[in-house]
Amino acid sequence: MQLRRKLARAMGRAITDFDMIADGDRILCAVSGGKDSYAMHALLVDLARRAPVRFSVIAINIDQGHPGYPGHLLADYMAAGGYEFRMISEDTYSIVTEKIPENKTYCSLCSRLRRGILYRVARELGCSKIALGHHRDDAVTTLLLNLIFAGQLKSMPPKLISDDGDNVVIRPLIYCAEDELAAFAAEERFPLIPCDLCGSQDNLQRKAVSRLLAELDARHPGARQNMLAALGNVRPSHLLDTGLWKRLGLEVAREEGSASGAVGADGPAPDVLPVGNLLRNLA
Repeated sequence: MQLRRKLARAMGRAITDFDMIADGDRILCAVSGGKDSYAMHALLVDLARRAPVRFSVIAINIDQGHPGYPGHLLADYMAAGGYEFRMISEDTYSIVTEKIPENKTYCSLCSRLRRGILYRVARELGCSKIALGHHRDDAVTTLLLNLIFAGQLKSMPPKLISDDGDNVVIRPLIYCAEDELAAFAAEERFPLIPCDLCGSQDNLQRKAVSRLLAELDARHPGARQNMLAALGNVRPSHLLDTGLWKRLGLEVAREEGSASGAVGADGPAPDVLPVGNLLRNLA
């Protein structure tokens, strides 16, 4: 119960920080059968019962045609709890295995196909938001992946709108730690469904970066949490994006130790912007 409360507080803080849920929302909760999406669904359902705003949650699972997919485990769990639930059958498995060689990673194509299905289903069911179960560790892993392999300084946005403008995606677990979600899943005895497609591949860059972060956190406890904090404490003048400098009206950086460049009792200096302020300035 203590772990549930801790995760609920972290999720509630993320929802509040980024205005993820509004009165009257119908939220499509994408449940893959993994620990994170099970936890997200349980926490969102709890929140819907006690939140000051009125919203509903419908769980959606996509049966992607994997041979022997044990979707009944998830369906039985949802039925036993009396939760609103739909299982969508779409054979993306054949498409992915046909298009991608066995020695290459399936994740990119598989996730694009799955996201497209979720967008379509959200429109069909009249859902105003799509909730995905990405957590803190996913965010910092994505940050490092982009730094190392893409040459970009970005992570997972907590809230985004799709290219077609029809769907808003939220990540309510973005402040939640993976190890705590795993402990919560074990505590609740969720009937987990392992991914036997991309989850079975060992040569993923994401897995390698996750191992690196685990080693770093073991040597320096709190490293992953500090990286998450850094995503919300951006110093634009200490980055090399000239377009960003122009949009924020920056002309020169100030020394880190100076009064004007440090965070003090009066809040952040102009070149030390919490992420919310940064996004508002860029809008």
